[in-house]
Amino acid sequence: MSTIEWHDVGDAAALAQSAVQVVYLRKTPVALSFRDGVFGAVSSVCNHAGGPLGKGTLDGDYLVCPWHQWKFHRVEGQGERGYEEDAVPAYDVRVNAGRVEICTQARTPRSRKPHAPHPLSRAIARAPGRARVVGLSTTSMQQDHPRFSTSEALIESALEHAASVGLETQMIRLRDLSFKHCEGFYSKAAKACTWPCSITQMDPDDELDRVYEALVHWGDVFIIGTPIRWGAPSSLYFKMVERMNCIQNQVTLTGRVLLQNKIVGAVITGGQDNVQAVAGQMLGFFGELGCQFPQFPYIAHSRGWTAEDMERNVEIVRASDALRTASHDLVSRCVDLAERLIATTPTPLSREGRKGRALPVL
Repeated sequence: MSTIEWHDVGDAAALAQSAVQVVYLRKTPVALSFRDGVFGAVSSVCNHAGGPLGKGTLDGDYLVCPWHQWKFHRVEGQGERGYEEDAVPAYDVRVNAGRVEICTQARTPRSRKPHAPHPLSRAIARAPGRARVVGLSTTSMQQDHPRFSTSEALIESALEHAASVGLETQMIRLRDLSFKHCEGFYSKAAKACTWPCSITQMDPDDELDRVYEALVHWGDVFIIGTPIRWGAPSSLYFKMVERMNCIQNQVTLTGRVLLQNKIVGAVITGGQDNVQAVAGQMLGFFGELGCQFPQFPYIAHSRGWTAEDMERNVEIVRASDALRTASHDLVSRCVDLAERLIATTPTPLSREGRKGRALPVL
């Protein structure tokens, strides 16, 4: 029969000054809480993604994880009401001669309620067939009073050309999707930024999952369009790419490349200049995700900084056979590269990640 051991974690009066804090049973982190004159002690490791419960806050008698706000009873370790099957280990705690002591053996075990995996978390396996093309427009406009978008029109022209040669296509307009801004989980801790995105996991109404599905699981070629807004891509573009940190973070954290043999081409138009800087941002970002680019990876149209007569700019794009032909050529270059990669690298070799670790084949 094992002997009960108690571990001294500090002065009771001093520890009672903090509602929640981390203490250690030798090397084991424990979330020690104090409320209404009573100490509680549970594992500091959250069931969800390993977040530090001892660095969280109290909501009544429930510890709130600082990463993704999962809740566990501060004394019993059970999940919040309705989720009791999720529980973290709980420890007996006592005050002895003015010192807080915690039993070294947990009173209750860790338990996890079965959670169905998110559909995006499935293994990545490309379906056979020719390259599939995704058009992605980041133009914002009124839903009930749509206007002509020059960048979107050229994406649509590119997709029409791809479909005419027998390719499957899909068009995504970001403005049609309801999705949250990035809520800064990475800023709390790198591991708090998960795949699938933490927001997507927690909010069933967040519709950026359609972009993740198209980029990670369905498409081979992405034609991404943006207007130029004050010398930069659109605000919708940045709202999207901030949320894509969860894709890039898999490379730096786990060596897992979610985007293999994916080709990006860009369409950039606007009444302002700075085409090269906008292209540089887009190509740099998608390069960091693991995407590749054809020769001449973007097409663009701009009449310069002083051309404020946007109605004239729209007329030029509407009437331009040269720009439509350029969009056809862009998607053709992207598809050609994608199909060569698909044909020649059916089983890519592992590669070294940016942290020096081997990148596993997906």
